[in-house]
Amino acid sequence: MGRNGKLSNVYLAVVFAILYAPIAYLIFYSFNSGGHMRSFEGFTLEWYREVFADTRLLIIVLNTFIIALLSSAISTILGVAGAMAIYHVRRKRTKNTLLSLNNVLIVSPDVIIGASFLILFTMIGIKLGFTSVLLSHIAFSVPIVVIMVLPKLQEMSPTLMDAARDLGAGSWQILTRVVLPYVKPGIFAGFFMALTYSLDDFAVTFFVTGNGYSTLSVEIYSRARQGVSLSINALSTLLFLLTVLLVVGYYFINRRATRIPPGGKGLRP
Repeated sequence: MGRNGKLSNVYLAVVFAILYAPIAYLIFYSFNSGGHMRSFEGFTLEWYREVFADTRLLIIVLNTFIIALLSSAISTILGVAGAMAIYHVRRKRTKNTLLSLNNVLIVSPDVIIGASFLILFTMIGIKLGFTSVLLSHIAFSVPIVVIMVLPKLQEMSPTLMDAARDLGAGSWQILTRVVLPYVKPGIFAGFFMALTYSLDDFAVTFFVTGNGYSTLSVEIYSRARQGVSLSINALSTLLFLLTVLLVVGYYFINRRATRIPPGGKGLRP
């Protein structure tokens, strides 16, 4: 048993080393004064200063965060409503059909989703830009929120809502004081997953961006096609650090939301 544990640890260490080695390589050379990734000539912050001095890039960063926050907030609201609708469906076949339709959007290739949105927006006359990107990000984020919230609803005992009704609570009070507090960890998980998916998405965004509007993922791709520049390394490093902060923040928020109160039974008041 001890030997198997050591082998598992070695296996995990090798896997994580393979996964993080390219990122570490990218971060290391973002401080290279030589301007290339063949050899490290000296430490410098020049590439980070170049990133922060680029006004166009800062506008793109702002666009990316606005899209991510707006799409995450809206998709969280829609996803919670969708999860509750699926939860209250009585017929098992109908519920499974709705879940399958929801899951298809998650597993479908991004290229197909992006091309579909491009055709749709062109047909109905929506100009490619902020609106098209926002709508497409909401569309592919809602199923993620549903998947995060629905298990929490299924874990909740129906007797909680029955007890609330017996005590005279109305539908709105049951929703705001019983259901939403119980599924709060799932709501936070869905919001942060939608946020990271929006920040990270390239394929769908690439199809629905128009002239004069871009996001960080599309901008990094465009710059990488023009040749290797260590400013790309610096920008990618900043994005990686931001992702780490989001993951750590989600961990602490989720830990606080699911903490069992002293002397309690695992249910929040």
